[in-house]
Amino acid sequence: MSLKDLLDNSKDKSLSGQKWHMLRQSITKRLLSGGNSTIAELSTELQSSVPTVTKAVNELLTEGYVVDMGKITNSGGRRPSLYSINPTCAYFLGVEVGISSMSIGLQNIKNELVSVDLGTSFILENTQKSLLKFCDLINSFIEDSSVEKKLIVGVCINFSGRINSMEGFSYNYFFSENRPLNEIISEQLDLPVHLENDTRAMAFGEYCEGVIDDEQNIIFVNYSWGVAIGMITDGKLYYGKSGYSGEFGHSTIFNNEIMCQCGKLGCLETEISGWSLINQFKDAIKEGKQSKVILDENSSTLQHNAIIAGAVNLEDTLCVDLVTQQSEKMGRYLSILLNIFNPDLLVIGGDFAQLGDYALLPIQSALKKYSLGLVNRDMKLKKSALGRRAGVIGACCVIKEKMLFPLINN
Repeated sequence: MSLKDLLDNSKDKSLSGQKWHMLRQSITKRLLSGGNSTIAELSTELQSSVPTVTKAVNELLTEGYVVDMGKITNSGGRRPSLYSINPTCAYFLGVEVGISSMSIGLQNIKNELVSVDLGTSFILENTQKSLLKFCDLINSFIEDSSVEKKLIVGVCINFSGRINSMEGFSYNYFFSENRPLNEIISEQLDLPVHLENDTRAMAFGEYCEGVIDDEQNIIFVNYSWGVAIGMITDGKLYYGKSGYSGEFGHSTIFNNEIMCQCGKLGCLETEISGWSLINQFKDAIKEGKQSKVILDENSSTLQHNAIIAGAVNLEDTLCVDLVTQQSEKMGRYLSILLNIFNPDLLVIGGDFAQLGDYALLPIQSALKKYSLGLVNRDMKLKKSALGRRAGVIGACCVIKEKMLFPLINN
């Protein structure tokens, strides 16, 4: 029996000894949600006798759901043992898909990454061949890990753009009117699959395991190749009515007649994004400005990364100036969000976050200049703590939240 089956009440009718199953289930839920416990503590909380709880715990120990953490100190008498959920009894797979690479991570139930690959080469194309290659890479990752596939509770896959998480459709890649994409991928992986927008997953990763302390209302900015935001309200991801919240970069702001990648003119991304940074750099070179950075014409993504690296590692004046100008603009338009939502915390993530103060200081300065003082005074600005791992960790956290927590709280 898998951990999911143990927690699932719908399995009760097929099991003999319903009360016994419910006790085992209650012990497991308590250890998952409340942390480590002794037999006496479990007995008191579950209102069951010590011998009965001891027998149930011993069964869970034998079956591998629970582990004995050893004796704990007390004021006198026999030292009781402390019991915990076995971290190897369930795993969660997170996948983040980029333009020219993909990242995959496998977390155990204690939120520990047991296997991760942050740079698997993969060209994302909207073709059946690309989709099958994508699934093959995930299956190969699972096979190369030390984890049995049957122990993986589910998979969360992050794509950029418009993702309908509730129905399992991706409208930017691998779209089919006939079937949800999560069902198609699930058949290839033989695992439950959930689709998520990449920025929302990154935001949730930061909330669960990153820079967040006790803040409950957060705006996460994915400042990278494009620009998007993920919002958390009262500790929960905010999806919006149709599930497409966060498309900040496709707000029509500028009268510049520049075509955005979404097809509209003058979107925020046309002047504030990784791809717009490349165009600004090329225009500056044409105007006769000098730079130590030489662009690789074969890949726009590599060009973007070269400019970012140039600002950090080479302290290239042109790169620094362009990043500073962009980031000041970013802060100006983020101030609108602060005035509207008045969040506890604003987190800057994505490629530009790795620039540190080169990006954060202009953003912070613009926020102070353009947002209301009372709003800005109570709001914290932080850099992502998870960095390049935010998407993978967030995906693992999302699939755990979607598949396990409802069973724990039921």
